[in-house]
Amino acid sequence: MTDTPLIFALPSKGRLKEQCEAWLSDCGFRLEVDGGARGYRAELNGLPGVTVQLLSAADIAAALDAGEVHLGVTGEDLLRERGEQVDDRVMLLRALGFGRADLVVAAPKSWVDVETMADVDEVAAHYAARTGRRLRVATKYTAQTRAFFARMGIVDYRIVESGGATEGAPAAGAAELVVDITTTGATLQANGLRVLADGVILKSQAQLAAGLGAAWRPSHIGSIRRLLGVVEARARARRLSQLTWPPEQAALAEAATAVFVGQGATRRAHGLLAPSEQLFDIAAALSAQRVGPISVTRAEFAFEPDSPACDALAARLNLA
Repeated sequence: MTDTPLIFALPSKGRLKEQCEAWLSDCGFRLEVDGGARGYRAELNGLPGVTVQLLSAADIAAALDAGEVHLGVTGEDLLRERGEQVDDRVMLLRALGFGRADLVVAAPKSWVDVETMADVDEVAAHYAARTGRRLRVATKYTAQTRAFFARMGIVDYRIVESGGATEGAPAAGAAELVVDITTTGATLQANGLRVLADGVILKSQAQLAAGLGAAWRPSHIGSIRRLLGVVEARARARRLSQLTWPPEQAALAEAATAVFVGQGATRRAHGLLAPSEQLFDIAAALSAQRVGPISVTRAEFAFEPDSPACDALAARLNLA
């Protein structure tokens, strides 16, 4: 009997879908959708043994939490909303650097004396004493709001679950505060709100995550290792440059670059592989010793034999 495929859930729509497909394409994986552009199943060319399911970002978070898929890409904010124990069920393998947004507490700009969560605590107590009601907080992120307010010691409030545009709740008289996701803060500002100084609950971005409750097989770890090996090699290559010098100047060049080897650069035949931010410093050191001409190339991938993220997942699953 052949092994069942690894199920990889990817976003089916919106900006996150576009960013995810661009990331995979940059790594050399081409997404081939079954049934045309509106299909909900796909394959990743270059990654055999993997079947792709196209779901909404929220459904991916739920499927990872429930163990219905092995792997998925979704926002960390959506994963954290699954509850404080989500790390027992979902393992974050790699932050992807796109889909960035902050989950924040925002108050009306007219509340000039309210700048911190401690100020909110005072206002909430006064509000309850004066009106007999608790301060209302509009949000779609109820689990993270409750956990954050508890950590801040705030109890005199109640959550108003938002079904629409959360940032409009104070102006509509539906709530006094909001907890919402924001990328630039422009929408909050347009609605007369500002983020509290210590009101950032989560700095979220897209995450490659594994559902620990899925039906894992040893072959799936091989697929994960292949995927992460490529993804990590592509990210690593973006940070590195290779300098090459004339062979007859090797002794001078090696002496001039010894300090950079001590800082993490590695020797190559007649050259050096180094972090790109050191490129100009290394070039200047070589020039000072009259070594040249120096050529610089950028690799597309820089593979390493090990993947700590894959090893950690295998250990969690007892498949190491």
